[in-house]
Amino acid sequence: METIEQFERIDSKLKKAREEWIRRKTTKDLLLKEQQELQLQKEKLHEQQELFDKVRLLFQRSGEYARKQAKVQLETLVTNALQYVFGSSFRFEIDLSPADKNPTAEFYVVTEWNGETIRTKPQDARGGGVVDIISLALRIAFLETVRPRLDGPILLDEPGKHVSEDYILPMTQFLQSVYETFDRQILFVTHNTHLTESADQAFFVRLNDGKSEVHLSRRLDNGIS
Repeated sequence: METIEQFERIDSKLKKAREEWIRRKTTKDLLLKEQQELQLQKEKLHEQQELFDKVRLLFQRSGEYARKQAKVQLETLVTNALQYVFGSSFRFEIDLSPADKNPTAEFYVVTEWNGETIRTKPQDARGGGVVDIISLALRIAFLETVRPRLDGPILLDEPGKHVSEDYILPMTQFLQSVYETFDRQILFVTHNTHLTESADQAFFVRLNDGKSEVHLSRRLDNGIS
């Protein structure tokens, strides 16, 4: 009888140990997933920072007239993108230091709220979605302002990754307007179903037995893939 009770106690301890192991493993898996997501976000922010640095370098190496022209062009295109996606209360501004000093460029998002003008750095303006749109618009601006003009499609990796669901549709409409305005094909990789539904060609990549399989989902005709 005592032996049976011992077995039952041992079995109970094993069950508790298993439950604790499962709990800790689940916690570990969640933490690892969160770590991976944060690492991807860090890499994305690093890419965006590099882009901003390139814009600053462009202004540093340009003459006064060229600097002012580039400033107006970039402000206009990025402002149009922000207003297309988030509404008319948004504006993008670039502050240039005097050309006779060490030339620098600072970027600001300007919004109107209850009659007040709010001027903030992009990374402080309503989260990562605004930075995503600014980064997207600046890339397009570079392609269209560089002379001689660079041919080829626009390649985007997870565009609008931090743009909320409420603004994804306007962002897809903005991409469509870019295609129509500049006659440049847009290719992008995304996990967002709203973006895939907006594309004229959608390819789904699935992992099967360790191999990537590519499937053509549909074909339309709007220049976005």
